Amino acid sequence: MRFSAVTTADRFLPEKLSLRLRPWLSRLDQLLDGSNEHAVAQRVSLIAFLVRVISAGIALISQVIFARWMGPFEYGIFVLVWVTVVILGNLSCLGFQTTVIRFVPEYLERRQYDLLRGILFTSKTFAVSMTTGIALAGAVLIYTLRDLIETYYIAPFLVGLICLPMIALGDTLDGTARSRSWVLVALTPTYIIRPVLTLVVMSIAHISGLAPTAMTALGSAVIATYVTSVLQFFAVRKRFGGVVPPGPRAIHFRDWLAVSLPIFLVEGFFFLLTNADVLMVGRYMDPDKVATYYATVKLLALVHFVYFSVKAGAAQRYSELMQNFDHTRLEQFARDTARWTFWPSQAMAIVLLVLGEPLLWLFGAQFTEGYPLLFIMVIGVVARASVGPAESLLNMAGKQKICAIVYAITLVVNICLSIFMIPRYGLAGAACATAASMVFEALVLALTVYNRLNITMFVFAGRNPAKEEI
Repeated sequence: MRFSAVTTADRFLPEKLSLRLRPWLSRLDQLLDGSNEHAVAQRVSLIAFLVRVISAGIALISQVIFARWMGPFEYGIFVLVWVTVVILGNLSCLGFQTTVIRFVPEYLERRQYDLLRGILFTSKTFAVSMTTGIALAGAVLIYTLRDLIETYYIAPFLVGLICLPMIALGDTLDGTARSRSWVLVALTPTYIIRPVLTLVVMSIAHISGLAPTAMTALGSAVIATYVTSVLQFFAVRKRFGGVVPPGPRAIHFRDWLAVSLPIFLVEGFFFLLTNADVLMVGRYMDPDKVATYYATVKLLALVHFVYFSVKAGAAQRYSELMQNFDHTRLEQFARDTARWTFWPSQAMAIVLLVLGEPLLWLFGAQFTEGYPLLFIMVIGVVARASVGPAESLLNMAGKQKICAIVYAITLVVNICLSIFMIPRYGLAGAACATAASMVFEALVLALTVYNRLNITMFVFAGRNPAKEEI
């Protein structure tokens, strides 16, 4: 027997109160049990949001502990290396982690199981193979250029490269699970299990007497990443075992790559854009400043993860509506996703600005230097939230190339502003460069969606007069 909020209220609440609450409770029942695109996407987004909330809490606690144990200098080294490794791991998939989201629903709908088995196998194999080669090449490059690299970065980078294959595999498995709306299988390993395991291993190392250095933290992250990715691999394989019957694989690698490469450019430029500020700070400033800036960015993630939560629930639904050629429902759904992104982001931003300084103090007294930066960067995050997951809509509509151009231009704007402002204004310059590029990104994405798809994807756009399906 399924839970019903309406039935429960009728049973336990006074009649008048139950009648007043019924419209809201009906919407809750629809959210929890509805099968239309709004209910499914909202349910997935809600689960993703809760996972990211828990993840943000875990990340805050673990990063506070790391910063306290390691000190700003060693923590800054760890941060810069780990961010670089995560970027390389993500980019090495060449967009296949998103390509599967597009093709899996299509192949299932058409019962093309041979192609489905093919893309599931190819995406994982390609990701691991590519990153293994990149890791080896990276190690050779670091050794060759060792005289040009600060000595305290060399060994940590070599250790971090060991993670690359499993980071790429995890990203691919994430996309594979999201293609079926298995949001817990998609997000829990990366956002909950991995950081918890990293903290556990680091704690064991600390208790055992190992020095709390960047090398110790990176070794802990390597172990946690391998364990997490292996567990996620078996979980996803088991789920698909109940959906896809055994049989031969059909490999259309060129066709998938033709779709994947433009997506790679979009995802790559976007990923670089979201992390370029940390890398640019590392380029011009010492590790302790990197640590302060990164701690501030981690707090800002409490706002930004609303966007990722909505994106997790929306991408698959965009693809399905595209397949059905239903422009009216697609337009309404796109506007809804913008609203789902903006208003929770705004609420989270207000909370963050109120609590930001004491939260930064948890990292260490010197980290409160980053508090004024929050007021600058939150402007960009809220502006970006006002257009929702617009790039996902463009990707699912086959507009990967134009989307890639948008992100390439935005990345160039961000880097140019960083080069100009960081040497002159330090961390404040980095924050201004980031906020300005995010405002620019939101504006260009909204204009692109309107020009290419004839959809006004903006939080304050008027609603479609057609009644949405309930």
